[in-house]
Amino acid sequence: MAIPIRRRHGDRRGQASFDLRRTSFGFALIALILAGGGVTLRAAWHSAVRHPFIAVLVALPLLAAAVLVLRRRRRARRVAEAVTEAAYGIVEVGLAELDAAEAARAEARVAPPEPATHPVDLARLDPYAFEEAVAELCRRDGCADAEVVGGAGDLGADVVGTTPDGRRLVVQCKRYGEENRAGSQDLQRFGGTCYAVHAADVALVVSTGGFTQPALDYAEQCAILCYGPEELAAWSEGAAPPPWEAVAPAERLDAEISGP
Repeated sequence: MAIPIRRRHGDRRGQASFDLRRTSFGFALIALILAGGGVTLRAAWHSAVRHPFIAVLVALPLLAAAVLVLRRRRRARRVAEAVTEAAYGIVEVGLAELDAAEAARAEARVAPPEPATHPVDLARLDPYAFEEAVAELCRRDGCADAEVVGGAGDLGADVVGTTPDGRRLVVQCKRYGEENRAGSQDLQRFGGTCYAVHAADVALVVSTGGFTQPALDYAEQCAILCYGPEELAAWSEGAAPPPWEAVAPAERLDAEISGP
């Protein structure tokens, strides 16, 4: 007896319908993942220049999800591998930049400032800038509190400060031309106030025009240091020690006893 064979048209249609739904769902899922990844990558791209490491961390989960969906396809695997390699490359570049920036900051904190290759030409400064330059020289060599106090009623003190060993430094600045030297009257006016009024332990007169011989003789009697163009240049270039190192603390007592 022949047994009729039933055609399974319904099963085929059902199978075809099932495959279509699964395929549609798969494409929809892929499209959703790609769209979300695109939006995230677009947002991360704007900050990638400044923060490449963070941008890659945001993009990697999306790329991993895309790889999981498409990993059965050879082409997808190749794309995923290329993207992963690129991502790791960006991470390595970002880490290298962070290391370089940290090394630069550490070097800036540790390395001392380099000395100026071209010392300031003090003779070309205006009087106020000259006083500021002298105060800066004092600060450079250890008088951290050196400041300009010159002006009307300064009674001869243009720069004051404290030497590294605790002595009071009083400086008078004469920004003169080459043909105009500081004379004995200039030194006498300063000698009458530097100790009695300003309580100087180290009294210094700096002059870009130099000093007359009577001025130098008076300064020697009153224990006042005189720095002309040559001494100023040597001090500014670091070729000579700061002026206060040439004055012993006991010299102030001798100056007070002898008087101006």
